[in-house]
Amino acid sequence: MVGHMGWVLARPSLTALEVAWRWLIGAPLLVICWIEAQKIFAIVPPESAGLTAINWQNPWTASLKIAEAWVTYQPHIAAVLSRLAPVAALAWIVVSGIGRSLVLKRMEPSLPLRPFSMILLQAAWLAVLALTGWAWWAGLSWAGQTHINAIGEPDLIGYTIWAVFLTLGFFTLWAFISWVVTIAPMLMLLEDSSPATALIQSLRLGKPFTGKLVEINLVMGIVKLALLVVAMVFSAVLIPFSEEVGASALHLEWTVVTIFYFIASDYFQVVRLKGFIEFWRVYRGELPG
Repeated sequence: MVGHMGWVLARPSLTALEVAWRWLIGAPLLVICWIEAQKIFAIVPPESAGLTAINWQNPWTASLKIAEAWVTYQPHIAAVLSRLAPVAALAWIVVSGIGRSLVLKRMEPSLPLRPFSMILLQAAWLAVLALTGWAWWAGLSWAGQTHINAIGEPDLIGYTIWAVFLTLGFFTLWAFISWVVTIAPMLMLLEDSSPATALIQSLRLGKPFTGKLVEINLVMGIVKLALLVVAMVFSAVLIPFSEEVGASALHLEWTVVTIFYFIASDYFQVVRLKGFIEFWRVYRGELPG
């Protein structure tokens, strides 16, 4: 993996392409979400929902205030998501299919460009992600309903244990299963197969190849966590000097750290693709052409 990292780092155009297609869909989506959020706040001001009265030094009362505010905002958020989520998902599938095709073509020029087939497989990837996210949310809801209720003293320790266990568990589960829909587009291009055949073949790669794919995914998951920790550390650098530097400096710091995190995350996505292709070459054959 260190070798793959150096290979990708020496070819910055690959990371630039990955950043370009992700931000092409991500930046407008964030702007739309911000506009919709302002509309919701205009209907239900934060003051009336109790958000401005939250005491962040008391986590228990803060969580209750947030829960009460969520009940107020939930119908408005659900109305926005009902019309925004399908459009955003479709846009992401199309842009990611084209963008990922260009990245792989740039990485391996001998590979064909099949953007429509790539779009279909990106839809499969998004479906698996949505199913995993729904299962995680259902698990947290169960933990909340069984440990925090209006009858009796809330079991905060039990809820926290379940929340941590479920979050790490589903994070690890995603690393164990997502390689199936991640390697499928490359199998389709490398072996000139249909999207359906590529998905089926991704489940029949054999134990050695599958083990390496799972290993890469787990390593990339750990890298994601490490990037989050580094980003949080960098975000807190100026906090002890907030009175001297002012709020604008803090906002600038957080903006720079956020951009750094997203670019680093996109870079490691390209590293993962390179690792998958190299392991395919070892276990399945040579590249076409």
